[in-house]
Amino acid sequence: MSEDEFSGVRNRMVDAQIEVRGVADLRVLAAMRRVPRHRFVPPALWDQAYNDYPLPIGDDQTISQPYIVALMTEALELKDTDRVLEIGTGSGYQAAILAELAAEVYSIDRLASLAEQARKVLAALGYKNFQVRVGDGTLGWPEEAPFDAILVTAGSPQVPRPLVEQLALGGRLVVPVGDRFSQTLTRARKTGEGVKFDYLGGCRFVRLIGKYGWQGGGPEY
Repeated sequence: MSEDEFSGVRNRMVDAQIEVRGVADLRVLAAMRRVPRHRFVPPALWDQAYNDYPLPIGDDQTISQPYIVALMTEALELKDTDRVLEIGTGSGYQAAILAELAAEVYSIDRLASLAEQARKVLAALGYKNFQVRVGDGTLGWPEEAPFDAILVTAGSPQVPRPLVEQLALGGRLVVPVGDRFSQTLTRARKTGEGVKFDYLGGCRFVRLIGKYGWQGGGPEY
């Protein structure tokens, strides 16, 4: 399939899977139309890259369903001047969407192999406003804090305290919170009166491994 053909499939994905489900932020929709999702999955899966489900990317990890990527991105309420922290680089696809919408993107993954592959793909696509590093994402990136928005792309048993602490005043944190089988997409907003929470619906992600997430590795179920 040519890049023009992929572009057509990508536009149909946004029309049929994302916009129709209520994602209305025009900047988010435009970013979803621009970023070549197929470049972030193994070539053997390119023909499935724009379908309405997650795909494996190795190391027991997945690239999220396109709708969930759009929904979580919209929930961040991004401005083009924002500095964003992403926990769980994975394939790098979500980081690319964020890089389309924000001034700076900092992304952390605990798996060096995924972080390096994501870095290569993002650079090959011409993104320059991102940094990727390997580490415990639940600890955040304190030397670059505060952040206007933080996105966690794995399910956590709690809202990681260090991430809330690294939010700027007015900042938004979006994280799936629950058990290892199902979570609720949760948005925490730091205000002058404290942290306010919104609940955005059910979801299911791989586990967030780290000091303030799930302890230890192992396969996902």
